[in-house]
Amino acid sequence: MRTGKVADAEAAFEQALARLPAGYTEGAFEGRPWGATVQRSTDRRRVWLFARELGGNDIVSFNLYRTTSGGPVLKPCEMSSDKVVAFVLGFEPGADQRAPVEQTLQARGYS
Repeated sequence: MRTGKVADAEAAFEQALARLPAGYTEGAFEGRPWGATVQRSTDRRRVWLFARELGGNDIVSFNLYRTTSGGPVLKPCEMSSDKVVAFVLGFEPGADQRAPVEQTLQARGYS
């Protein structure tokens, strides 16, 4: 089990990711419009995100795996983990596109 700042950072990332609705959503990151697609496996052990800056060239893409032997394993696609974390923490989906509380709790492993 991780403690301290690492655990706090992981918890913040997991909470922000859980707030993102499954499927396609549009929102803002760093004051610019983005479109993001989130897919979750049926067992909730894998999360995939692909996001593109609308009207721009930037992208964010990663897989997150929840292993049975430890904490989450983040696998960014051709970019740094820092970029992925910054996006997930900073992306604001449109007000009408936020995940319902039940979906958020399910994504965090609560039934």
